[in-house]
Amino acid sequence: MKHLVIQSLEELRKKRKAIRNVNIEHKKKITRLARIALWITEYVGSMGFLILVLSWTGLWLAWNTLAPQPYRFDPYPAFVLWLFISNMLQIFLMPLIMIGQNLQAEHSELRAEADFEINTKAESEIETILMHLENQNEMILKILDRLEKKEA
Repeated sequence: MKHLVIQSLEELRKKRKAIRNVNIEHKKKITRLARIALWITEYVGSMGFLILVLSWTGLWLAWNTLAPQPYRFDPYPAFVLWLFISNMLQIFLMPLIMIGQNLQAEHSELRAEADFEINTKAESEIETILMHLENQNEMILKILDRLEKKEA
């Protein structure tokens, strides 16, 4: 029985491999264009960007509604230039945001795989530890049984 325990410990040590850092793997694999897409996705998805767009829109509409007539460059009520620029911004940002989200999902999937590997290793090691504890418990019971026989 003792030989079996030592053998399983050695098998466990052979099965162990280094835990990989998926964040480093992902950063090495990502291209410059993908980094730009991720940056845009993170920036556009922030409250700062929302405040910037709302401020820009408010200033644009206020200027073209309240400024003296000769200084208005996109007159009320159409705001054609504002609509054009806003739509172009949306058209260009939409695919970049989707690319960034796909890259974030890929990174998330790598992290999930690494978590699964770690959980599988932990489960294997816990099973081995439990086996050792059961083995030790049996040995202690045998020792106690022998001590009781000697005292009797």
